[in-house]
Amino acid sequence: MLKACELTCVKRDRVLFEDVSLAVNAGELLYVRGSNGAGKTSLLRILTGLSTPESGAVLFNGEDIADSSFSYLSTLLYLGHKSGTNGSLSAIDNLTFWLAQHQVNCEESQLFDSLMRVGLVGLEDIPVRFLSAGQQRRVALARLWLKPADVWILDEPFTALDVKGIALLEERMKSHVERGGVVITTSHQPLSEAAGPHSVFDLEYRI
Repeated sequence: MLKACELTCVKRDRVLFEDVSLAVNAGELLYVRGSNGAGKTSLLRILTGLSTPESGAVLFNGEDIADSSFSYLSTLLYLGHKSGTNGSLSAIDNLTFWLAQHQVNCEESQLFDSLMRVGLVGLEDIPVRFLSAGQQRRVALARLWLKPADVWILDEPFTALDVKGIALLEERMKSHVERGGVVITTSHQPLSEAAGPHSVFDLEYRI
């Protein structure tokens, strides 16, 4: 279980949210909803351990992630609202570098399989800067087929994706949840039925 306990986030002297608590169990998908500036990205970064809350704590299986960061990160896959790719590197090289950063061993055949699943076969050796925004996003999404992780935290994962890409991602999220995984995501568009059952957590914009 991933649990947020009375989180408060302050950014540039503005309180984004206060005393936010939520819990997501294995086999659950949580959709975090809110207007621009409500603090969705800040909340997700706190849930990953990348940012520190003004107060409160995040627990994973009962342990504060601040005290068990290595074990938590080993079971976490985070995709930010930007693709996080290097434009000078090819899709294959981007994935290889990312896997090395996360200490994940992967066969070359698995890399090609992941790119096939996101529709990038034939483009794997092209520098990412020459790909469209949607294709660059697909390079990042290929990570979902490469790193074994229980917890997925996805910030605006549908950005720049076409209808087919959105459907592919929703099916992947549903499959992960059905296998007992956890998915927490934000999006400017509601999830469809293809994503499977999910709960919604609303963040209100504070003036």
